[in-house]
Amino acid sequence: MKSETYKDEGYKLMGAAFEVYNDRGFGMAEEIYQECMEIELEIRGIRFDAKRDLRCFYKERELEKRYVPDLFVFGCLVVELKAVTELSSEHEAQLYNYMRIARQPVGYLINFGHQDTLEWKRFIISEFISTAP
Repeated sequence: MKSETYKDEGYKLMGAAFEVYNDRGFGMAEEIYQECMEIELEIRGIRFDAKRDLRCFYKERELEKRYVPDLFVFGCLVVELKAVTELSSEHEAQLYNYMRIARQPVGYLINFGHQDTLEWKRFIISEFISTAP
């Protein structure tokens, strides 16, 4: 599946995120935004999994440590939520690692902590995009 096919899903995800930001504003705890996003996605009929464990392996042996992204939306978007004044490269690396482990080509980093506007970034890992028609 090509990344273009995820644009519609991304628009729907971001519509929900903007609704939460417009209603709650900035500066609340990340857990509040997490719960609000889950409610908004449910209201909109958008399929999602919250806090789903990603299994990790080393030399074909499963590790006890799990990665836990905030949301998987539409079964194809990895979403990491933040409530910080400014996104950092560490936040981007965290999402990138989730995407690599889940082998998902598209991820969204959404920050509710930025004053005046919702801050977000879309990431694509091209090696995980299927070239099948």
